[in-house]
Amino acid sequence: MQVILAALELIGGLAFFLYGMHVMSGGLGKMAGGSLERSLRKATSNPLLGMGLGAGITIAIQSSSAMTVMLVGLVNSGLMLFDQTINVIMGSNIGTTVTSWILTLTGVEGGGWMELLKPKNFSPIVAIIGAVLILMSKKTKRQDLGKIMVGFAVLMYGMTFMSDAMDGLKDNPSFQSMLVAFDNPLVAVLASTLFTGIIQSSAATIGIVQALTVTGLITYGNAIPLVLGANIGTCATALLSSVGVTREAKKVSVVHIIIKLIGAAVFMIGFFIADTAFDLHFLEDNPGRPGVALVHTVFNVANTALLFPFQKQLVKMTNFFVRSSKKEGVGAFLDERLISTPSIAVNEAMVQTKNMAELAQKTLEVSLELFHHFDEKAAEQIMTDEGDLDNYEDKLGSFLVKLSSRALSDHDSRQVSLMLHTIGDFERLGDHAVNLLKSAREIKDKEIVFSEDAQAEIRNMTDALNEILSLTVRAFRESDRMQAIHVEPLEQVIDVLIARSKSKHIERLQLGKCTIQTGFVLSDLLTNYERISDHCSNIAVALIETGIGSFDTHAYLNDIKTGGSRDFVDDYKRFAEKYGIA
Repeated sequence: MQVILAALELIGGLAFFLYGMHVMSGGLGKMAGGSLERSLRKATSNPLLGMGLGAGITIAIQSSSAMTVMLVGLVNSGLMLFDQTINVIMGSNIGTTVTSWILTLTGVEGGGWMELLKPKNFSPIVAIIGAVLILMSKKTKRQDLGKIMVGFAVLMYGMTFMSDAMDGLKDNPSFQSMLVAFDNPLVAVLASTLFTGIIQSSAATIGIVQALTVTGLITYGNAIPLVLGANIGTCATALLSSVGVTREAKKVSVVHIIIKLIGAAVFMIGFFIADTAFDLHFLEDNPGRPGVALVHTVFNVANTALLFPFQKQLVKMTNFFVRSSKKEGVGAFLDERLISTPSIAVNEAMVQTKNMAELAQKTLEVSLELFHHFDEKAAEQIMTDEGDLDNYEDKLGSFLVKLSSRALSDHDSRQVSLMLHTIGDFERLGDHAVNLLKSAREIKDKEIVFSEDAQAEIRNMTDALNEILSLTVRAFRESDRMQAIHVEPLEQVIDVLIARSKSKHIERLQLGKCTIQTGFVLSDLLTNYERISDHCSNIAVALIETGIGSFDTHAYLNDIKTGGSRDFVDDYKRFAEKYGIA
């Protein structure tokens, strides 16, 4: 009965531990926000930086498994190359050891002020502060900090429960006989690997090994293979995440396993040889919690130091096991595995949205050039680009809707809102590029010639349209609200230019200088110009409004137009003078 009760307490402690880890890592990931993705992109510059960033990000999100899954998603999306992930994986292996050192706090002993370092004494304080922040604070960052604190407290209580369960079994003969199996290193490695693969948390397995040390029945000789097994078993999560991805993405999980297996083999063989040659007496000692953490750290640091110079060989070995296929298509546009780390997913979606913006600008610029020189290849490219813009909207829209259901930081939430509000406008810009293409083709096929005055007006409006496009896309690409503020005054100037062109066309028509046929084409042209500038205005307003945490387009436009904004008036006068309507 004692064994059953202790097992239930161990399972309960493990549940608390895993839940606490989940809550804490989620809060840490949200607080880190976009800095994770920006840092990860720098990892391609040099190996040491990549390794350092891998360690730093893993410490931030408290999960090497999540880090590897993230890398699988990035490679599958084509956002990183397989070769670039090896340094990050090695750094992640080092970063994950920090958790085991945090867990050593459960073994702090001593009287007086040292008692406050014991989790059972300080965790309630941490939990209370965290709960207050979650319930009382209106700021998301403080609420996230509160979740981290509550998650940490739950994690430490789980560790304490597991330690208490092990402590109660130290004199139980049945439990002692079960531990005899761990005297066989291969059995210990296999059991630890299997257990870690099932629960998908090496930190939890390390925590249980640390809890076992309180019994006094676990030695360094037992702990080392258990720690090695935990390191191998943690690859299971990445291995499962690689199902259904490209071969390049599969290589990420495979190289992760290779690194761990080589390290474990070298580590075990090295210890057997050293023990045989020098009779390592410390292997019979109880490691205690710090000793287990030390073994975990030494293994990962030594393994990284051993394999760091042989990255090319690791790539070749991985390529041998996972051969590339020329027939294989590209990976996911934005792999949904990235959603498991929302801050990364948000920033990668923004990268794709900026690509969409630049494609929309390029497509429109090419279509405007067709009025001066019609080119069939350019026309075909416009149709292809318009299809790509449709695909962007479809894929980004689906990805962002799924992402918006996740717990996001304030910044990430605003970014998602901005993208959801703008991808439709960017897609519509592509539609108008096709409309302009049709008008240009009609002019060519029917040999329509505008009057000199009409041509001058069109050139002037085209210059204004190119400027508002460039200004809008540049503001969006650089997330620059100050540039976006200049878009609306220019949009108003373009509206005036269009209205004036319509009036002058009627005058020319009455004087017989223009024909009804040219009027139809000009009307289509002006309608598209007006719609394009409207979409630019929508994008700029979305950028401005989401940047301040609100979104009311009509209220914003009404305020700047009727409120007598000095900046708006000055910008309008400047653009009006530039395009000849002052």
